[in-house]
Amino acid sequence: MSSVEIKKVESRYDLKTFIDFHYDLYEGNAYDVPNLYTDEVNTLRKDKNAAFDFCEAEYFLAYKDGKLAGRVAAIINYHANDRWQRRAVRFGWIDFIDDREVSAALLKAVEDYGRSKGMNEIVGPLGFTDMDPEGMLTAGFDQLGTMATIYNYPYYPEHLERMKGYKVDDKYVEYKLYVPDTVPEKYAKISKMIEKRYNLHIKKLTKEDIFEGGYGRKIFELINTTYKDLYGYSELTDRQISQYIDMYFPLADLSLITLIEDWNADKKLVGVGITIPSLAHALQKCHRGRMLPFGWWHLLRAIKYHKTNIVDLLLVGVLPEYRKKGANALLFADLIPRYQEYGFEWGETQVELEHNDSVQSQWEVLTPVLHKRRKCYSKRI
Repeated sequence: MSSVEIKKVESRYDLKTFIDFHYDLYEGNAYDVPNLYTDEVNTLRKDKNAAFDFCEAEYFLAYKDGKLAGRVAAIINYHANDRWQRRAVRFGWIDFIDDREVSAALLKAVEDYGRSKGMNEIVGPLGFTDMDPEGMLTAGFDQLGTMATIYNYPYYPEHLERMKGYKVDDKYVEYKLYVPDTVPEKYAKISKMIEKRYNLHIKKLTKEDIFEGGYGRKIFELINTTYKDLYGYSELTDRQISQYIDMYFPLADLSLITLIEDWNADKKLVGVGITIPSLAHALQKCHRGRMLPFGWWHLLRAIKYHKTNIVDLLLVGVLPEYRKKGANALLFADLIPRYQEYGFEWGETQVELEHNDSVQSQWEVLTPVLHKRRKCYSKRI
């Protein structure tokens, strides 16, 4: 008889326990980057996250011999299921001690929930949408994580790959890009050529552009278009876009955000690069993900005063027909001098599908270093 008890999260105290388990399990880990507690609450609470307009979810806690030993979220994204013609329940926010009975019980809870809702497969780790962290780390355990990705212990994928029925559903890679001393000649030449030949131009934002000029919405509409064919992508709704505008832009360093406009098409937005100073070390200094007493100061130093040598390439998107024209060169010809000015030494590409050659080819000039791998797993249920 199993000694693992599964408990459904039913109260705010249970949700606090669910969130805090990650901080406990990874306390003192040099590579894990914990999320802010308030961000976790705003994502997981049904009355806070606009994704619940088209998603439903339950959260589970695992207790082994009476002691908290694991957690998992079970999520059904109906928009994504319709888009990809699947009946899948997602598992996310999965953490567990190195005990196969615990990990099996957690995933069984998600499988049972999915079956009860008419689903016929389980897939993950995935969040509500692509704006949430996804993919289980399978290589690069000695590399610093990022705010936008998952860090997990090496035993996690070992558990999944020994479970009956689970197979790899897709693979991801992440690259480290070193900031060059000067803008690479290829970027400089291509950017000048396409400005002249195609009338494409850089647009730098002001706060008024974002909140009054409609650029905040235009950016996420462009992300919807450029990301629409990526694995598991779920198009952002108007309400989600409004949430992300309010979440990302008020404290953003706008010099690190670059847009490309087509002046032959009434200044149509065709490309965007949203990059931010890495918050990894700052978040590690926020005790248990809390802003108080001093977490806010560490975050302010990274965001406002750039007290980090790392830049995160958070969201980069260019319309397919403009990628072929070399529009990505315009983005980096503008951004690299800003990275140099701020003293950034290297950048993180974030998660990319392993087979997405069109995205990875844009890094070739920067001599990318593959330093992390991830997998999503699936199983028929």
